[in-house]
Amino acid sequence: MQVVQQNLDDLVATLSPLDVDWMDDVAASAIARLKAIPAKSSYDATDLETLLNEDFEQGILCVRLFLALSKDSMTERLRSILGNDGIGAKRYAKEPDVFVRALLSLGVLDAMANTINYKPVWSDILAERLRSGRGSAIQGQKRGRGLEDFAEKIVQQVFGAAAYETRCSFSGVDGKIAKCDVAIPDRATPRIVIESKGYGATGSKMTDIIGDLDAIIDAKRHDCPFLFITDGLTWKARLSDLKKIIHRQNQGKITKIYTMEMGDQLLEDLTILKQELHI
Repeated sequence: MQVVQQNLDDLVATLSPLDVDWMDDVAASAIARLKAIPAKSSYDATDLETLLNEDFEQGILCVRLFLALSKDSMTERLRSILGNDGIGAKRYAKEPDVFVRALLSLGVLDAMANTINYKPVWSDILAERLRSGRGSAIQGQKRGRGLEDFAEKIVQQVFGAAAYETRCSFSGVDGKIAKCDVAIPDRATPRIVIESKGYGATGSKMTDIIGDLDAIIDAKRHDCPFLFITDGLTWKARLSDLKKIIHRQNQGKITKIYTMEMGDQLLEDLTILKQELHI
């Protein structure tokens, strides 16, 4: 092979889009199953059982499509109803009536009737592309921002609007710097640090939370309370990660962990800290 010396411009000039077809065998099979569903004004549990009995995995995918739920969101919903005894084909085979009732509680029959009898227009295609693309990213942003706003509202109630900074990098010990959602009273000399994290889908981001928390733990003063706010049923699918976070709280590295249902406790604890730290 001849030795050559390449340059950036020549290489960039050869780049091309990596276009791939989104359709695979699973998608093709699901579409075929959906097309085979007879159009009716209403549907019942028998129709749902027929969909699941022929091929459970295909059937549950069709159910997700009717409900417009991602796989992670569907898992979250089913686990919240069925518990941790399984939400797959084995659970359906073991307790079909229980499983079907769980799906019925999600409103799948109305979703089937509304979807199958809907008369689409051309803009619906573009709206769906927008929902599955940009819309998915916006949902993730709103989940995280919702927790941040929840925390800030309570902080403002206790300390006032000018006594904290949000979404900033604070100065810690030995010149260390870390990002946090709230630094009280300011980023230069934080006496209380608050971080909030919330995701609607499982995955590496939930593991990454631990790294973000450790960065705060490493940077903050040992006498600076660190409050962590999180929520979302998807933690039930990442219990090992949640246990690691709780372990840090048990070690005293995180002062306390809160969910949105614990808003009253957060308000009470911040009020006490304000008095104890003379902020």
